[in-house]
Order: sequence, then structure tokens, then C-alpha cells
Amino acid sequence: MISLELATALRDAGVRWEPTAGDRFTIPDRGLDDQTFVLSDMTIQVYELPQGAVIGFNGTTEWALDDIERDEAIWLPREDQLRDLLGDRFRRLELDGGTWTVVVDGRPDTVATSAAEAYGRAVLGAVEPLT
Repeated sequence: MISLELATALRDAGVRWEPTAGDRFTIPDRGLDDQTFVLSDMTIQVYELPQGAVIGFNGTTEWALDDIERDEAIWLPREDQLRDLLGDRFRRLELDGGTWTVVVDGRPDTVATSAAEAYGRAVLGAVEPLT
């Protein structure tokens, strides 16, 4: 899983999240930074309301939240989601010792200590020039 810092940087760089079942997220600044939530068709769902999308907590221990606006949550994308965001630019993922490298077209290689972080940094590098 990527770090909250990288997930926040991706959001701030303009990476859009369209929540779907199975997505992981956290809720910063409410004493829940260390909690990871998972969207589910049964307990945590996205509802489209006239004022925008909200994430509803249905019958869970998080009942006191009721719901939050989607933009209050920080998406924690999985490796496959990050790889999909790279699209056709992605060439390969390499492991050398304890270091992961993501190779993409037209950009320097991205190195990190986990595959997910390497993918996330590569996505951030691909969107930063646009912002």
C-alpha cells in the first residue's frame, strides 16, 4: 500500500478517484489517519447526491461518521490501479535486491522500497508536469 503522503500528493496533483467496491481510502484530520477503510457493496458505499458524491457508512462501527464527502477521503490506490493510470507509458517493473523500479516511456525510472510506492511515484511524475 502507498503512503498517505504519496496518496495526498497524487490527489493534489489532480489524480481523480472514481470510487468503486474494493477501493481503499483513509480519512485524514479526524483522528483516523492510521485507519484504512474499504468500499464495499454492503457496509461502505458511494452515493451520488445532488450536492455531490458522499461515502456512506452503513451499520458499521464507524456509524458516527454517517457519511463524508468523497473529497474528504484520500484514495489509497492499489498497484494494479496505479499501473492502469500509467497506461501505455508503462514498460516494466523490476526488482533488484530490496529496490523496486518502474520503467516508463519518456521519463526517468522511478525507484522505491515497495512496488506500490514505485508505481505511485511514477504516476506522480507523469502528472506533475501537467499541474
